[in-house]
This record gives sequence, C-alpha cells and structure tokens, in this order.
Amino acid sequence: MNPSSCATHGEVATLYVEHHGWLQGWLRRRLGNSCDAADLAQDTFVRILRARDVGAIQTPRAYLTTVAKGVLVNWYRRQALEQAYLEALALLPEPEAPSPEQRALVLETLNEIDAMLDALPPLVRRTFLLSQLDGMKYEDIAQQLGVSLSSVKRYMAQAFRQCLALTA
Repeated sequence: MNPSSCATHGEVATLYVEHHGWLQGWLRRRLGNSCDAADLAQDTFVRILRARDVGAIQTPRAYLTTVAKGVLVNWYRRQALEQAYLEALALLPEPEAPSPEQRALVLETLNEIDAMLDALPPLVRRTFLLSQLDGMKYEDIAQQLGVSLSSVKRYMAQAFRQCLALTA
C-alpha cells in the first residue's frame, strides 16, 4: 500500500470516528430502522473510501449527506425492484416458484442489470429498452427517437458492450 493511500485511509478513519454516529442517526431518522441505517452508513463510508481525497472535504457533514443520499436512492431502488419481483413470484403457482437460492440469484442479477441500465446515457438506455423489451426494429427506433439509423446502431453497440462488461 502506498503512502498516499495510507493517508487517505487515516483521513477516512478520522472522518468515520468523528461523524459515523451522526450519519447513522441521520439515516435512522429517514429509514425508521437502525439495522438498515447501520448498513447504509457503512456503505457510505466505503463509497467515500473509494471515491476521493478526504482531506479536501471542507464540510464533512454536508459531503456525507450528499453521498448518503446517493446510497439511499440506490437502496430504495433495490427495495422497489425486490418488492416487484416478490409480487410477481406471489402470482406463480407453488410448484413453479423458485427456491430461496434461485430467488437470491435472480434478485442479485436484477440489481446488476438495473445498475448497468442506470449507468447508460439516457438515449442509449431508451434505445436499448425499445429494442430489447419492445422488440422494435432499429429503423423504427431511429424514427421514434428522431436519430439516424447509424446512431441507433452505435447506441446498441454501446449498450451491448455494457452488458458484456456485466458478465465479465
């Protein structure tokens, strides 16, 4: 480990010691749940550890709040995705319902797909969804979106590269 990352780890440790309790309380008030608040506080600090030089942060609580809000949005989205999946499963006859292990794998995959789609630029994502979910032809997508056929092909290539990166 190089010296600069040691300093970063030390700075994150200081930030953690000084503000973790406050952040966890902030999250607990929003979630009404101490366990999820503790998990999301940890996720926030992990994201900070990966993201930037903590020493440059001028207002730690404002920065923590901003990062935690992003973590919270992702958490709510995962919860909504899981709830929709569980509701769809409830409609299946008992013999067709997947095992708990299969459910966990499907939920993990759905979350990865959701994150991949979210990482795409809006026009690329829209193109991909029109093609893959609606079954539209590239020419029809180009017409609907008001872009050239070559743009649709380029958008699809970009989306497929992102899909391949997800499987790697």
